[in-house]
Order: sequence, then structure tokens, then C-alpha cells
Amino acid sequence: MTQRWLEHTVADDEAGRTVQEVLTGPMQVSRRMIQKLTRAHGILLNRKPAFLARKVRAGDLIAARVGVDEYTALQPVDMPLAIVHEDEDVLVIDKSPFVLVHPTSPGQTETLSHGIVHHFERSGVKAKVRPVHRIDRDTSGLVLFAKSAVAHARLDAQLREGGIGRVYQALVDGVVADDAGEIDAAIGRDPRQPNLRTIRPGGEPARTRFRVLERLARATLLELELDTGRTHQIRVHMAHAGHPVLGDRQYGRAGLSLIKRQALHASRLSFTHPATGEHATFDAPLPPDIAAVIERLRAG
Repeated sequence: MTQRWLEHTVADDEAGRTVQEVLTGPMQVSRRMIQKLTRAHGILLNRKPAFLARKVRAGDLIAARVGVDEYTALQPVDMPLAIVHEDEDVLVIDKSPFVLVHPTSPGQTETLSHGIVHHFERSGVKAKVRPVHRIDRDTSGLVLFAKSAVAHARLDAQLREGGIGRVYQALVDGVVADDAGEIDAAIGRDPRQPNLRTIRPGGEPARTRFRVLERLARATLLELELDTGRTHQIRVHMAHAGHPVLGDRQYGRAGLSLIKRQALHASRLSFTHPATGEHATFDAPLPPDIAAVIERLRAG
């Protein structure tokens, strides 16, 4: 990896802070990353090695080295990857259904992350695989990865603050009456099946906005946008609303004869680029299996 530095000029209202406070504040460098950079002499103040407790003045230049070679314990697996966008800081993949984003147990070796390790090795990139968010195994669509610890910290902060836009398309059971609406219902673990989620008082706040794209024979194509990112949120909310996602074997079991997995696709992803500060938006078309069901339903 080419050595790269993240630079920040101290503003008037930041004068008097310590180097560490600027790093963790406006520069959004994690404390864990700061520890690594300190050991590797990767933090500079006005082009010279910096003490973290040193107070800064307006106009000072703080630099943190973000181009650090890293290695992963995941084994590379050669698999086709639908790369929507890649640069020195981020990677956006259009994930196929039936693939995990990241291993959840030691025996899993065919995940998207294993494929990215192979892609990195082939491209000469020495970086860990850092998913910024995840989608379910059987959900298709866009997933964002960071290629450095600093990029991940900045994108993770955006995710927690609601700054990453995630739009989905889903085929749901029945004809949705309202053209648009919002589902605001807290989600928690299902006490009877801890691997599932359910609507329950005292759960985590969860809000999903939707609008109708097309009404079909006994089904509706929806566009859904997450204001929060709870596990299985869209699937739980739509089942709660009486319109479970077609093909969902865990929440509703509607349309199992039409499609072999939940008809849910992460179609749009937007975020502020962690290095340039520019707004980025990426789209992924519906995959063939969902598109085929739509055509079948259009034909009645």
C-alpha cells in the first residue's frame, strides 16, 4: 500500500486543544488507531513527530499516516465479485444472495470477506477487510467496506449518526394501500427464538420509511429507506404491517413457491467519502431472481 497521510489544519476554534483531541475530534481517528500510529511514529505536528498531549495553535498542521500495511487471518477464496466502486479508501460490492458478508463462526470459509481478501491479494493491497455495515445472507445488494482503520472509523461514525443512506427494494405480500408511509416500532430479540427479532416494548427504536413503486397481482414492489439499522428491520417491520417480504422463511413464509430467498435487495447506498468529503451515491439494479418474480406477477 502506498504511504498516505491524512492532514488537518487547526482552525481558530480548535486552538488550545491537544493533538490527541484534534485527532479524535475533527480528524475522526479512533483511539485504537492512534495507539498504533504512535508506536509506528505515524503522527506529525508541523512535519515533526508529535506528542499527543501537546497543545496546538491555529494554523498548525497535524498529519496521521493512514496508508499502513495490514494483514488478515482470513484465507483468500477466489470468487466472482460485482465491484461497483473501488478507490484507495473504500470498496462497494453488489453482494449476491446466499452469501454471508463476514464469517460468524470459524468453519465458514466462503463469505464475501474471503473473496475480498483474494481480490486484495491479487491487487497488491495489504489491508484488512472492514465491512462498515452488513446485510443478511439471503439479501442481495450493496455493501460498503473501508480499506483503512481511519476510513472505517469515519464511516462508522457516519453510520451511527444516520449519515449513511440505505435504500432497499422489496416484494411484499398483498397490495399495500398507502402510496407511502412510515413504520415506527421498537425491535428486540424474540424471547422464544433468540436468533430472530420481534416487535416488543422496550426494544431498540426502529423506523422504516416506504413508498410504493408498483402494485402487482397479490403483491407490491416497495422502496424502503432505513432511518435506523436494526437486525432484520425491514423484514420484521413488513411482517408487523401485515405485508411480509415474499420468500422470507423466518417472518411470514409468504410466496415461498415464487422465490428461494427473501425478495429483498439493497439498491442504493450513499455516504460522505471519508477522504475527500464528497457525497457519493451508488445504485445496484434488481437481481435476476427478483426481476423474474416481478415479471411473473405482472403476467398474473
